Amino acid sequence: MLIPVLARTLGRPVRFIETRREHLLAVTQERDQWHDVEFGLTRDGTIVALRDEFVHDCGAFVSWGIIVPLITSVSVPGPYRVRNYEVTLTAIYTNRVPVTPVRGAGRPQAVFVMERLLDLAAERLGIDRVTIREKNLIQPHEFPYDLGLVSRDGGPRRYDSGNYPECLRRAVDAVGWEQFAEEQRRARGEGRAIGIGLALFVEDTGLGPYESIRVRVDRSGQVFVFSGSSSQGQSHETTLAQIVADGLSVPMERVTVVPGDTDGLPSGLGAFASRVAVLAGTSAAHAAGEVRTKALALAASHLEAAVDDLVVEDGRVSVRGVPNRAVTLTQLAVIASTPRPGFVLPSGLGPGLEAAASINVPQSTYSSGAHAAVVEVDRDTGVVRLLRYVAVDDCGAMINPMIVEGQVHGGVAHGIGNALFEEIVYDETGQLTTGTLMEYALPRADDVPSLDVQHVVTPSPLNPLGVKGAGEGGALPAPAAIANAVADALRGLGVSITEMPLTRARLWRALSRRP
Repeated sequence: MLIPVLARTLGRPVRFIETRREHLLAVTQERDQWHDVEFGLTRDGTIVALRDEFVHDCGAFVSWGIIVPLITSVSVPGPYRVRNYEVTLTAIYTNRVPVTPVRGAGRPQAVFVMERLLDLAAERLGIDRVTIREKNLIQPHEFPYDLGLVSRDGGPRRYDSGNYPECLRRAVDAVGWEQFAEEQRRARGEGRAIGIGLALFVEDTGLGPYESIRVRVDRSGQVFVFSGSSSQGQSHETTLAQIVADGLSVPMERVTVVPGDTDGLPSGLGAFASRVAVLAGTSAAHAAGEVRTKALALAASHLEAAVDDLVVEDGRVSVRGVPNRAVTLTQLAVIASTPRPGFVLPSGLGPGLEAAASINVPQSTYSSGAHAAVVEVDRDTGVVRLLRYVAVDDCGAMINPMIVEGQVHGGVAHGIGNALFEEIVYDETGQLTTGTLMEYALPRADDVPSLDVQHVVTPSPLNPLGVKGAGEGGALPAPAAIANAVADALRGLGVSITEMPLTRARLWRALSRRP
C-alpha cells in the first residue's frame, strides 16, 4: 500500500525492489500444523470415530483471521462417513512471519491426516487400502450430504453433489492398482523400492457472497464484459467470454473481458477460494441473459414481431422462418443507446444494451476427486522419483476442459512441491537458512511426470451452469498420495511417514536410523 501513497505524494512512478532472500524472509507463509489424532474403526474397517487435536502456527500476527486452521478443522472427514468427529484447534502466535492462505488453504493438511490414517488402519486391520476407502465413502444417492459441521462461510457444511466411488474406481484402474503387487515384487527382486498410494479429497469452492459482472454491447457491436475480479493466470478472460458469447449467441472474438477496472464495475471481491467460475460465471450468465432479453424486446418492437417468433444467432436477431427480416446486435445497441428522435423504447427498458449482475449463492459448491501415485525411493540417498501419477477430478460441468486440465496440472505440480521439496527452515538461532531457490527447492521439469488427468462430471445443483471450482483441487491430495506411496515403498523398513515434505535429507536420515 505504500507504493501508491508514495507515487501520489511524489507525483512520479515508484518501484519496489526486493531480493529473493528478502522475499522468503518477510512474506507470508502457510502449511505448518501439528496433528495428534485418534482413529476408531470396527474390525471390518468401518469408521466409527475420529478425534483430532492440532496446533496451528499463525506467525507473529493474524492478517486473515484464523481462516486456514478453521478450514482444516472441517475438512478432515473428506469424502468419508465419519459418524463421530471431535476436533480441537489451538492457534499459536510465534515470531515467524504471518500465515495467509495459499493454494489449498489448510485443506492439504486435512487430506494428509485422513488419508494417512486410512492407510495405517488398513495395514493394522489387514484390509486392502482401496477396500477400506470403498467401505466408508459417501454414496452418490446420499447427496446433499450434511456433515453436521459449520463451514467457513458460516453455513452448514453440506456437500451438494459428487460421485466419490467412481472417482476412486477411475484412479485405481488408471494407475494399475490390481497389477501393482506383481510389479512391486519384481522391482524388489531387482533391489528397487517402489510403492503405490492413493488419496481422495473434497473441497469447498465458489465461496460467496457474490462476484459482480457487467455485460455491455457497444454501438460497434463489440461485447464488453467487466469483471470485478482479476485473473492470476486462470484464464478468466476466456471462460467469461465463452459464457457471454454463448448467452448472446455471438462469436467469441467479439467479446472482450475487462477485469478489475473500477470504471467499468466498482465492486468485486477477487480470485480466491476457487470461486470465479461459480460466482462470476453465474453472474455473467445472468447478465448476458438480461441483455439477450432486452435485445429480443427491442428487436420485436423494431421488426414488429412477437418475441417468441424471434431467433438469436451469430449476432443477429431474425424472425423464425424469415431470415431476411433481421436486425443485428450492433443495430440494436445503437437503437438502445442513441434512439432516433421520437422513437419509443419498449415499456420497462432503460437506455443502453447492457446489464449487471451480482448473484448471491446459497452455499459453497464442493469439488472432489481421487489421486494415485507410483514412486521409487532410492534407499541410499532418500531421493523420491515419481513414476506415474493419475488425477481424477470432479469440478462439475467444465466450461473449458483445456483450462480445467491446466488447472489440475498446476495444482498437482504445486502439490509435488509441497510433498517433496518446499520448506522454510531456520537454524537454532532463528536465522533463515532457505533464503534462495537453491535451498527453498521448487519442482523442476524432471520432478513432474507426465500426468494422466481424467474427469468425472457431477453438475452442481446450486447454479445454472452446474460448475464447481477447479483451481485448487490438484494441490490437495498430492502430498498425501505421494506420502502413502513412499510409505508403501518403504514398508517393512521401520520408517514412519508422518510429516511433509519428504525431502531427500529427511528420508535419508530416517532410512539411516532404521534397524
